[in-house]
Amino acid sequence: MEPVVEVRGLVNRFGAQVVHDGLDMQIEADEVFGIVGGSGSGKSVLLRTILGLQRPVAGTVRIHGSDITRLTEAQLRPIKARYGVAFQSGALYTGLTVLQNVQLPMIEHLSLPADALEGLALLKIRLVGLPEDAALKYPAQLSGGMVKRAAVARALALDPELLFLDEPTSGLDPVSAAAFDDLVLYLQQHLKLTIVMITHDLDSIFRTCNRVGVIVDRRMISGTLERIVDDPNPWIQAYFHGERARARIGAAHGA
Repeated sequence: MEPVVEVRGLVNRFGAQVVHDGLDMQIEADEVFGIVGGSGSGKSVLLRTILGLQRPVAGTVRIHGSDITRLTEAQLRPIKARYGVAFQSGALYTGLTVLQNVQLPMIEHLSLPADALEGLALLKIRLVGLPEDAALKYPAQLSGGMVKRAAVARALALDPELLFLDEPTSGLDPVSAAAFDDLVLYLQQHLKLTIVMITHDLDSIFRTCNRVGVIVDRRMISGTLERIVDDPNPWIQAYFHGERARARIGAAHGA
Protein backbone atom coordinates (compact mmCIF):
# COMPACT_ATOMS: atom_id res chain seq x y z
CA MET A 1 0.00 0.00 0.00
CA GLU A 2 1.24 3.48 -0.87
CA PRO A 3 2.42 5.56 2.12
CA VAL A 4 0.13 8.43 3.13
CA VAL A 5 3.15 10.72 3.51
CA GLU A 6 6.57 10.05 2.05
CA VAL A 7 9.53 12.39 2.43
CA ARG A 8 12.76 11.62 0.57
CA GLY A 9 16.09 13.43 0.60
CA LEU A 10 14.67 16.57 2.19
CA VAL A 11 17.02 19.55 2.44
CA ASN A 12 16.00 22.79 4.17
CA ARG A 13 18.50 25.58 4.53
CA PHE A 14 18.34 29.18 5.76
CA GLY A 15 21.46 30.97 4.63
CA ALA A 16 24.40 29.03 6.03
CA GLN A 17 22.19 27.15 8.51
CA VAL A 18 21.28 23.65 7.31
CA VAL A 19 18.17 22.41 9.12
CA HIS A 20 17.54 19.16 7.22
CA ASP A 21 20.13 17.37 5.13
CA GLY A 22 18.74 14.32 3.35
CA LEU A 23 15.87 13.65 5.77
CA ASP A 24 13.64 10.65 4.95
CA MET A 25 10.27 9.88 6.53
CA GLN A 26 7.41 7.53 5.71
CA ILE A 27 3.97 7.46 7.32
CA GLU A 28 1.57 4.60 6.77
CA ALA A 29 -2.22 4.66 6.76
CA ASP A 30 -4.09 4.42 10.08
CA GLU A 31 -1.08 4.98 12.33
CA VAL A 32 -0.26 7.64 14.92
CA PHE A 33 3.25 8.80 14.07
CA GLY A 34 5.08 10.98 16.60
CA ILE A 35 7.84 13.40 15.61
CA VAL A 36 10.32 14.43 18.30
CA GLY A 37 13.64 16.23 18.39
CA GLY A 38 15.62 18.78 20.33
CA SER A 39 15.08 22.54 20.20
CA GLY A 40 16.18 23.83 16.81
CA SER A 41 16.12 20.36 15.22
CA GLY A 42 13.60 21.51 12.63
CA LYS A 43 10.32 19.92 13.72
CA SER A 44 8.26 22.98 12.82
CA VAL A 45 10.17 23.50 9.57
CA LEU A 46 9.44 19.89 8.63
CA LEU A 47 5.75 20.37 9.34
CA ARG A 48 5.61 23.57 7.27
CA THR A 49 7.34 21.78 4.40
CA ILE A 50 4.92 18.83 4.50
CA LEU A 51 1.98 21.25 4.55
CA GLY A 52 3.27 23.03 1.45
CA LEU A 53 3.87 26.27 3.36
CA GLN A 54 7.58 26.18 2.62
CA ARG A 55 9.53 24.99 -0.42
CA PRO A 56 12.55 22.82 0.38
CA VAL A 57 15.94 23.35 -1.24
CA ALA A 58 15.89 19.71 -2.39
CA GLY A 59 13.96 16.50 -1.93
CA THR A 60 10.39 15.34 -2.41
CA VAL A 61 7.31 15.39 -0.21
CA ARG A 62 4.52 13.11 -1.39
CA ILE A 63 1.05 13.18 0.12
CA HIS A 64 -1.21 10.44 -1.21
CA GLY A 65 1.33 9.95 -4.00
CA SER A 66 1.49 13.58 -5.20
CA ASP A 67 4.79 15.45 -4.87
CA ILE A 68 3.59 18.73 -3.39
CA THR A 69 6.96 20.44 -3.90
CA ARG A 70 6.20 20.61 -7.61
CA LEU A 71 2.60 21.79 -7.46
CA THR A 72 1.14 25.25 -7.80
CA GLU A 73 -1.12 26.69 -5.12
CA ALA A 74 -4.15 25.86 -7.26
CA GLN A 75 -2.97 22.27 -7.67
CA LEU A 76 -2.36 22.01 -3.90
CA ARG A 77 -5.90 23.05 -3.03
CA PRO A 78 -7.58 19.61 -3.40
CA ILE A 79 -4.69 17.93 -1.57
CA LYS A 80 -4.94 20.37 1.33
CA ALA A 81 -8.66 19.58 1.59
CA ARG A 82 -7.71 15.98 2.40
CA TYR A 83 -5.76 16.85 5.56
CA GLY A 84 -6.44 18.88 8.68
CA VAL A 85 -4.03 20.79 10.91
CA ALA A 86 -4.27 21.88 14.54
CA PHE A 87 -1.43 24.23 15.42
CA GLN A 88 0.13 24.53 18.88
CA SER A 89 -1.58 27.82 19.77
CA GLY A 90 -4.87 26.74 18.19
CA ALA A 91 -4.59 29.55 15.60
CA LEU A 92 -8.30 30.29 15.94
CA TYR A 93 -9.65 33.60 14.67
CA THR A 94 -10.24 35.58 17.85
CA GLY A 95 -13.08 37.66 16.38
CA LEU A 96 -15.09 34.57 15.44
CA THR A 97 -16.98 32.13 17.64
CA VAL A 98 -15.94 28.48 17.82
CA LEU A 99 -18.84 27.63 15.52
CA GLN A 100 -17.74 30.21 12.97
CA ASN A 101 -14.12 29.02 13.16
CA VAL A 102 -15.17 25.45 12.44
CA GLN A 103 -17.41 26.58 9.59
CA LEU A 104 -14.63 28.47 7.76
CA PRO A 105 -13.16 25.49 5.83
CA MET A 106 -16.69 24.32 5.03
CA ILE A 107 -17.65 27.68 3.57
CA GLU A 108 -14.50 27.67 1.45
CA HIS A 109 -14.81 24.13 0.10
CA LEU A 110 -18.46 23.06 0.40
CA SER A 111 -21.64 24.39 -1.17
CA LEU A 112 -24.14 23.89 1.62
CA PRO A 113 -27.03 25.95 2.99
CA ALA A 114 -26.51 27.80 6.27
CA ASP A 115 -28.50 25.36 8.40
CA ALA A 116 -26.51 22.39 7.05
CA LEU A 117 -23.24 24.20 7.72
CA GLU A 118 -24.30 24.91 11.30
CA GLY A 119 -25.40 21.30 11.91
CA LEU A 120 -22.19 19.89 10.49
CA ALA A 121 -20.04 22.29 12.52
CA LEU A 122 -21.92 21.40 15.72
CA LEU A 123 -21.30 17.73 14.97
CA LYS A 124 -17.54 18.35 14.79
CA ILE A 125 -17.63 20.35 18.02
CA ARG A 126 -19.36 17.51 19.85
CA LEU A 127 -17.00 14.99 18.25
CA VAL A 128 -13.97 16.52 19.99
CA GLY A 129 -15.67 16.50 23.38
CA LEU A 130 -16.68 20.14 23.67
CA PRO A 131 -20.05 21.04 25.20
CA GLU A 132 -22.54 22.44 22.70
CA ASP A 133 -22.60 25.83 24.43
CA ALA A 134 -18.91 26.25 23.55
CA ALA A 135 -20.00 26.79 19.94
CA LEU A 136 -21.11 30.36 20.62
CA LYS A 137 -18.09 31.31 22.71
CA TYR A 138 -15.05 33.20 21.47
CA PRO A 139 -11.53 31.75 21.84
CA ALA A 140 -10.73 34.16 24.70
CA GLN A 141 -13.60 32.65 26.70
CA LEU A 142 -12.20 29.12 26.49
CA SER A 143 -9.61 27.28 28.58
CA GLY A 144 -6.37 26.20 26.91
CA GLY A 145 -7.59 22.64 26.56
CA MET A 146 -10.87 23.78 25.00
CA VAL A 147 -9.00 25.95 22.48
CA LYS A 148 -6.98 22.92 21.40
CA ARG A 149 -10.13 20.85 21.00
CA ALA A 150 -11.79 23.62 19.01
CA ALA A 151 -8.74 23.69 16.73
CA VAL A 152 -9.10 19.95 16.18
CA ALA A 153 -12.81 20.40 15.41
CA ARG A 154 -11.88 22.91 12.71
CA ALA A 155 -9.16 20.56 11.42
CA LEU A 156 -11.82 17.86 11.03
CA ALA A 157 -14.28 20.13 9.24
CA LEU A 158 -13.81 18.52 5.81
CA ASP A 159 -13.58 14.91 7.03
CA PRO A 160 -9.85 14.58 6.28
CA GLU A 161 -8.01 11.29 6.05
CA LEU A 162 -4.86 12.81 7.55
CA LEU A 163 -4.54 14.93 10.69
CA PHE A 164 -1.48 16.94 11.79
CA LEU A 165 -1.19 17.94 15.46
CA ASP A 166 1.48 20.43 16.53
CA GLU A 167 2.40 20.04 20.22
CA PRO A 168 -1.21 19.15 21.14
CA THR A 169 -0.62 18.74 24.90
CA SER A 170 1.76 21.67 25.34
CA GLY A 171 0.66 23.90 28.22
CA LEU A 172 -1.93 21.45 29.53
CA ASP A 173 -2.01 20.03 33.05
CA PRO A 174 -1.47 16.24 33.33
CA VAL A 175 -5.18 15.45 33.59
CA SER A 176 -6.10 17.56 30.56
CA ALA A 177 -3.13 16.17 28.61
CA ALA A 178 -4.22 12.59 29.34
CA ALA A 179 -7.76 13.45 28.25
CA PHE A 180 -6.40 14.86 24.99
CA ASP A 181 -4.40 11.66 24.44
CA ASP A 182 -7.68 9.76 24.82
CA LEU A 183 -9.24 12.04 22.21
CA VAL A 184 -6.40 11.32 19.77
CA LEU A 185 -6.88 7.58 20.19
CA TYR A 186 -10.67 7.90 19.89
CA LEU A 187 -10.44 9.90 16.66
CA GLN A 188 -7.87 7.57 15.15
CA GLN A 189 -9.87 4.46 15.94
CA HIS A 190 -13.36 5.71 15.08
CA LEU A 191 -12.54 7.89 12.06
CA LYS A 192 -9.70 5.68 10.78
CA LEU A 193 -7.42 8.72 10.65
CA THR A 194 -3.73 8.79 10.00
CA ILE A 195 -2.31 11.15 12.63
CA VAL A 196 1.06 12.90 12.58
CA MET A 197 1.89 14.47 15.93
CA ILE A 198 4.80 16.75 16.77
CA THR A 199 5.33 16.50 20.50
CA HIS A 200 7.87 16.56 23.31
CA ASP A 201 5.44 14.92 25.75
CA LEU A 202 6.80 11.48 26.66
CA ASP A 203 3.49 10.37 28.16
CA SER A 204 1.68 11.20 24.92
CA ILE A 205 4.31 9.40 22.86
CA PHE A 206 4.02 6.19 24.87
CA ARG A 207 0.22 6.32 25.10
CA THR A 208 -0.69 7.17 21.51
CA CYS A 209 2.10 6.54 18.99
CA ASN A 210 2.54 3.42 16.88
CA ARG A 211 5.88 4.67 15.58
CA VAL A 212 8.20 7.57 16.29
CA GLY A 213 10.53 9.62 14.13
CA VAL A 214 13.40 11.39 15.89
CA ILE A 215 15.15 14.28 14.16
CA VAL A 216 18.85 14.10 14.99
CA ASP A 217 21.84 15.42 13.08
CA ARG A 218 19.51 16.95 10.45
CA ARG A 219 18.03 13.57 9.52
CA MET A 220 15.38 11.25 10.96
CA ILE A 221 15.64 7.92 12.74
CA SER A 222 12.26 6.21 12.86
CA GLY A 223 10.75 2.98 14.11
CA THR A 224 8.57 1.45 16.77
CA LEU A 225 9.02 2.65 20.34
CA GLU A 226 10.72 -0.61 21.25
CA ARG A 227 13.31 -0.04 18.55
CA ILE A 228 13.75 3.69 19.11
CA VAL A 229 14.41 3.50 22.85
CA ASP A 230 17.26 1.05 22.17
CA ASP A 231 18.87 3.19 19.45
CA PRO A 232 22.45 4.09 20.45
CA ASN A 233 22.27 7.71 19.24
CA PRO A 234 23.34 9.88 22.22
CA TRP A 235 20.41 12.31 21.96
CA ILE A 236 17.89 9.48 21.76
CA GLN A 237 19.50 7.79 24.76
CA ALA A 238 19.38 11.02 26.77
CA TYR A 239 15.76 11.71 25.80
CA PHE A 240 14.26 8.26 26.23
CA HIS A 241 16.35 7.11 29.19
CA GLY A 242 16.13 10.17 31.40
CA GLU A 243 14.46 10.13 34.80
CA ARG A 244 11.01 10.94 33.35
CA ALA A 245 11.14 8.14 30.80
CA ARG A 246 12.26 5.16 32.89
CA ALA A 247 8.84 4.05 34.06
CA ARG A 248 7.42 4.34 30.56
CA ILE A 249 10.26 2.37 29.00
CA GLY A 250 9.79 -0.38 31.56
CA ALA A 251 6.11 -0.57 30.62
CA ALA A 252 6.96 -0.69 26.91
CA HIS A 253 9.25 -3.67 27.54
CA GLY A 254 6.65 -5.42 29.69
CA ALA A 255 8.48 -4.82 32.96
